[in-house]
Parts: sequence; structure tokens; C-alpha cells
Amino acid sequence: MNQTSPVRRAFGGRAARSLTPAVLAAVIVAGTAACDSSDTSSQGTARSTRTVSAEPATSPSATESPRTQEDFAASVSADVERNRQKAVTTLKGVEGKGNAVDDVSVNGLPVAASEQFRSALVRVTNRTDKAAFYAVRVEFVDASGKVLDSVVLGFADAPPNRTVSQHANSRKAAGVKSFPRIAQAERS
Repeated sequence: MNQTSPVRRAFGGRAARSLTPAVLAAVIVAGTAACDSSDTSSQGTARSTRTVSAEPATSPSATESPRTQEDFAASVSADVERNRQKAVTTLKGVEGKGNAVDDVSVNGLPVAASEQFRSALVRVTNRTDKAAFYAVRVEFVDASGKVLDSVVLGFADAPPNRTVSQHANSRKAAGVKSFPRIAQAERS
């Protein structure tokens, strides 16, 4: 058995205890320096803002907003439905697949047997230099290619050089092994 002397054990134990805070401090400083040297000028990173105006003298009142959660949900639903109706109208005049098929992608989302609808994530990338409206028709097809359902989405004011997304949901394709595909896509 390899025995260490009592002096070495005492010194080694104290050294280890006194060295631990120093090592932790060095690791924290190195980590902070690594974080500070990161490039935050790329798109999508947070930037700090500076408030130029003076702070308000009083805090905002704690009164309840007249708008309820139900009002907000109804407003969002109405907006989505308006966009969908505009997309349906837009796609009526489109022959073939449309002018924006290359700007749209779709991915089916995993499903469980108990789910009541089939869902797909639809992404639109506006490659133009101004905001645009996109109308997209997504078809849910089975393995034989039979169309089970068709869902129309409207993407209002898609920002230039950005990608936006929405879910296409189908109750008719629920419980069936199906695949989403882009049937039509039109930019207006």
C-alpha cells in the first residue's frame, strides 16, 4: 500500500481546498470572456437598447384592460380567417402550381393514434425586397397518392428576406398515414 506522509497529506488537502476557489474563479472569468467576445451583429441576435426619454413620474394604473382573453382569441381567429379567405380568392385565378412554389416548404409533424387532426408545418420565405401576401394550398395525400384533404393558408405581409410559418391542420387526414405536399403557392 502506498502511504503518503502526514505533512504531504495535510499540505495536499489544504492546497486542494485553497486551490478550488481559484480554479472556479478562473473558469468563470474564461467563460465570461468567451461570451463577451461573441459576434452579436448577425441577424436574429438580441441587441441592447437605450431609453432616451425620462422615466414616467407615476407607474401605470393597475386597472384591468377592457379586452379579455376571449376577445383577443376571437380577434386572432378572425384575422386568420380573413387571411384564409383572401388566399382562397387568390388561388381561384391561379393556373398550375403558382408563382411561389419555390418559396414554400412543408414538413409533416409526427402524429399519435389518439390525435384528432393531422398537422404540417408550412414555411414561406419571401425572397423579394418588400412585404408580400402568400396564398398556399396544402394537400394531405395517402400512400397511394389519393388526396384526403386540402387546406388553404394565407400569409399576410410576409417580411422581405425572412421566413414565416404556420400550421396546416386536417381533421379528414387524422388517423390515416398521410403526407403533406404543396399543391399551389401564389405571391401577390
